Amino acid sequence: MTFGESIKSCLNGYVKFDGRAPRSEYWWFLVFIFLVDVVAVCIDLSASTIYEKSELVSTLAGLALLLPNLAVCVRRLHDLNKSGWWVLLFFIPIIGHIILIVWFATRGTVGANSFGEDPLAAA
Repeated sequence: MTFGESIKSCLNGYVKFDGRAPRSEYWWFLVFIFLVDVVAVCIDLSASTIYEKSELVSTLAGLALLLPNLAVCVRRLHDLNKSGWWVLLFFIPIIGHIILIVWFATRGTVGANSFGEDPLAAA
């Protein structure tokens, strides 16, 4: 899956929590979120004054991308044949993050699993 296909897939399935997401979809969307955040922070910094800090654009961007990010995380876990509830590991500092990063970098289940067909086989 390319960068553009990943963004299109994640934004079209804004709150699609069912199905599976391959590694490329997850990681490319993470790069997209990072780039949007960089642009938003730059806009906020240019709108800030010495006395008043503006975080409006970065806050709105973060809120707009929160659900698609959560959805692609859940679909990525489904690709590993894991429940989407495992995404709650994000709330365990350091250890939970490490576990999720390792899982998100791991190749998904080959063939169909309980969450659907292999997204790589469909491509």
